[in-house]
Amino acid sequence: MRVAYLAYTGMMLAAALAGCSGSSPVPGGAVSSTRPMARNAAQQRLIYVSSVLTNDVYVYSYSSQQLVGTLTGFETPYGLCADKSGDVWVVDDATSQLVEYAHGGTTPIATLSDPSEYPEGCAVDPMTGNLAVTNFSSNTGGGNTVIYAGAQGTPHAYSDPGIVNYRFCAYDSKGNLFVDGVNGSSAFVLGELSNGSGTFTNIPVSQKIEWPGGVQWDGKHIAVGDTDTVTIYRIDPANGNVVGSTKLDGANYVDQFWINGSVGTRKKAREARVIAPSQDGGTLALYKYPTGGSALWSVDVQEPFGVTVSI
Repeated sequence: MRVAYLAYTGMMLAAALAGCSGSSPVPGGAVSSTRPMARNAAQQRLIYVSSVLTNDVYVYSYSSQQLVGTLTGFETPYGLCADKSGDVWVVDDATSQLVEYAHGGTTPIATLSDPSEYPEGCAVDPMTGNLAVTNFSSNTGGGNTVIYAGAQGTPHAYSDPGIVNYRFCAYDSKGNLFVDGVNGSSAFVLGELSNGSGTFTNIPVSQKIEWPGGVQWDGKHIAVGDTDTVTIYRIDPANGNVVGSTKLDGANYVDQFWINGSVGTRKKAREARVIAPSQDGGTLALYKYPTGGSALWSVDVQEPFGVTVSI
């Protein structure tokens, strides 16, 4: 699957470069939506999921799993992330842009440029509101991680010497940023940019991970997905030891995932869930976390890639 992903990414990059001279984004750099949200969508907890087949972002009610709206106009929507206010960022790889929507909104409220880069994932620092974006690659070669202070303006770029291609990222509750990717030999690497530091350090993960998937702080550990094996590993950031794993039965090739809830306490552990888009399986499914196993529910989505929950 790693080879297939690289081939797919290469086609996307080629298409993006070929289209630069013949197309342009919506005026102001923002995409538009022509499909309104359901009337009560803004009052609900919402699941946003991107499709790399239709190039749309679908919005579902968390409680009913009903489709309540569709955001359109993207060229290649990949990773998604939400801030503590419920605003959602959409990574549009082909246009090298990040587009922000208010919870339940249909009109972009902000658009950020990530020039000459091919962004893949994003995360918002709960402490500062800074927006981190992982760039899989750039026009000149390897990728990097960029951070927009306050989720606005021009970003500052950071490079991990151990990572060539970056996939996903996540902040923990203290503002430390974790990113995953691969080195020049396509081997998995997990890097940490500590709060206040300008230099990445690499965490020696005890588990072999075939192809880096989503990254998220679950309240206690760094959760890192293996896209190929459809497993989420819980990693102790202090030493890289894997303290547990979550197998997503029935899923197939999960890129990003989203944990709703926290495992920081026993009470919250019973409430935690993980939402996984199965790209090859064509489904969006909800699982217990960290138990995993069989899905609690699933809905059909054409080649889903990224997912986030907006509250």
